[in-house]
Amino acid sequence: MKTAITGGAGFIGSHLTEYLLASGDEVAVLDDLSTGSLENLADVRRHPRFRFVEGSILDRAAVDRVVAGADRVFHLAAAVGVKLIVEEPLRSLRTNIHGTETVLDATLDAGAILLLASTSEVYGKNASDSLPEDSDRILGSPLKSRWTYAAAKGIDEAFAHAYWKEFGLRVAIVRLFNTVGPRQTGRYGMVVPNLVGQAQRGEPLTVFGDGTQSRCFSYVADVVPALVRIAEHPAAYGQAFNLGGTYEVSILALAERIIDQLESGSDIRLVPYDKAYAPGYEDMRRRVPDNSKARELVGFNPKTTIAEIISNVAMSWQTVMRAPTAAVTEPAALAAR
Repeated sequence: MKTAITGGAGFIGSHLTEYLLASGDEVAVLDDLSTGSLENLADVRRHPRFRFVEGSILDRAAVDRVVAGADRVFHLAAAVGVKLIVEEPLRSLRTNIHGTETVLDATLDAGAILLLASTSEVYGKNASDSLPEDSDRILGSPLKSRWTYAAAKGIDEAFAHAYWKEFGLRVAIVRLFNTVGPRQTGRYGMVVPNLVGQAQRGEPLTVFGDGTQSRCFSYVADVVPALVRIAEHPAAYGQAFNLGGTYEVSILALAERIIDQLESGSDIRLVPYDKAYAPGYEDMRRRVPDNSKARELVGFNPKTTIAEIISNVAMSWQTVMRAPTAAVTEPAALAAR
């Protein structure tokens, strides 16, 4: 198939690009390299079925260059990461809302299938056990930039559903829960690479708040095949699907486990939210996915353990730290979802 990927130089996007090329697809990638990196695509840059276009999803001409003639589109490009969202809310809103509308229009004109990458952030402060896709969204004040990403991605989902309902666009939505793995950077506030990097350098592991907030982490190699299977399934169109890990862990316990597993001499330092980000910052106390819908449709059943995730991220960062300085560029932070 001919596949287009927005954000394909990012963390998840680059893994998806490799997966699809290995499956026989022709793959065209659009990325503005603001958070993505060509280093992430180093292994496929010269592949005969790969094409890269540097450009923004806000630029319809650039989007058309990769989407025209495509059978399917994976829309992964977004402004992501808590740090970026808090510091640049306007840029984030414009990219995540107007950019998605541009991709929707281009995909509709191309007659292609679209998979829209959304996020568990849309559930906001809903701390219910095992959140199904129809769970209520509980967001904080729209005047707090912490919630602009969740609000924008919710609008993206509403746009996608409306395009399916009114125009017949074959679009499926996936909500990613803290996807991690090689190439993910801590630059934009991603917790696992941040903590692993600090442990490997012997620095204090910085845990925000009191550390009792909990998450379920999923591994990129478990998530990528599910993205493809959902995009290929006609019953997925007009629907949203959670994709997340099954092991819930507090951030404090995660930090302790990383120190123990990596045999680090680091200690743990609790950092108040108002010092880490800005006064009035709000976090989610708990976020646990109900994956049953994706499991029933495409057999999604993540196998990678938290210990394996930590080991794989650690090996990835050891490679980065050993590389010559001139050759190192920040990996993309796209899946912070």
